[in-house]
Amino acid sequence: MRHATQTVSTRDSVPHRRSTGEKALTTISMSLVQGSAEHKAAIRAKVWATLRAVARPDSRFHYDFSRFIADFAGADVACDRLLALDCFQHSRTVFIAPDNCLGHLRERALQAGLCVLVTTYGICRGFWLLDPATIAPALFRYAATLDGMEHVGRPVSLQDLVDLQPAIGPIGLMVTGTGAINTRGVRFGKGHGFFDLEWAMLFARGLVRPHTVVAAVVHDCQLLDDDLRPEPFDTVCDLVITPTRVLHVGPVQKPTCGILWDRLQPNMLADIPPLQELQALEAQVVSA
Repeated sequence: MRHATQTVSTRDSVPHRRSTGEKALTTISMSLVQGSAEHKAAIRAKVWATLRAVARPDSRFHYDFSRFIADFAGADVACDRLLALDCFQHSRTVFIAPDNCLGHLRERALQAGLCVLVTTYGICRGFWLLDPATIAPALFRYAATLDGMEHVGRPVSLQDLVDLQPAIGPIGLMVTGTGAINTRGVRFGKGHGFFDLEWAMLFARGLVRPHTVVAAVVHDCQLLDDDLRPEPFDTVCDLVITPTRVLHVGPVQKPTCGILWDRLQPNMLADIPPLQELQALEAQVVSA
C-alpha cells in the first residue's frame, strides 16, 4: 500500500517575514492615514472655533460640533439660494441630510411638491421618505424636523427606493451640511462619514449616479481655501452655498467604489440597517 505523501509548503509552515521594503510601505501607509486624520482634525478645530460665534446650539449636544452639524445664522438665506437653482427646480426627489442647518430646506422642498429622502440621526433607523402628497401641508414644518419625520413620513429600504423609482423619479440632488469645506468642494463633516455612507449605499443600488448634483450648505466661515485632502470614498460637492454666495465648483470626481466594507468604523454594520441590507443584497449577487 502506497503511503500518501503530503507536500508541505514552506510558505504555510514558516511564518512570513516581511521584507524591509514591505515594512517600509506599511509604515508609510500608516503614517499617511495618521497624517490625514491629524490634518482633518486640525481643520475642524480651526473652523469650529469660529463657527461657535454664529452657530445655534443643539438641544442635546449644545455646542459639541463633533456630535452634530450645526444650524447657523443665515442658514435659511443659504437654503433659499439653493431653492432657486436649476438642480433643485428640475428634481422630483431630493436627499437632504438630517443636519440642523437644513430644516428650512426640507420644509421648503415639501412646500414645492418634492419628495424628500432623509436619514435618521446616525442612520440608525435608516432612510425615511417624506411625500408631500401624503402629508397635510400644515404638518410640513413638523415633518421637516428629525422627530416629526418619523411620525408623518415612512421608512423605506434600499430595495423600496429602487421599486419606487417609477413613482418618485430619480434622486436629482443630494444636499448636506458639513463641518468644513474648501473651494474645490472637498468637505469634512463630524468625522463619522455618514454622508459618504449615504452616497455609497444609494450609488450601489443605482439610485444616484456620478452626474447627480451634490450640494453643501454652510456658513461663510466654514468655506476655506485650504488644501483639504479627500479620501477615495469622500463625496466631493458640485456646489457650495453660503448665506452670501453660490460657488459652482465645476466638474468633480465622485466616488464610485460603493461601500468599502473593510474601512467601516467599528459597530457601523451592526448599528446601520441599510448597510446590513446592502451587504445581504451584494451577497445574493455573488452567490447567484
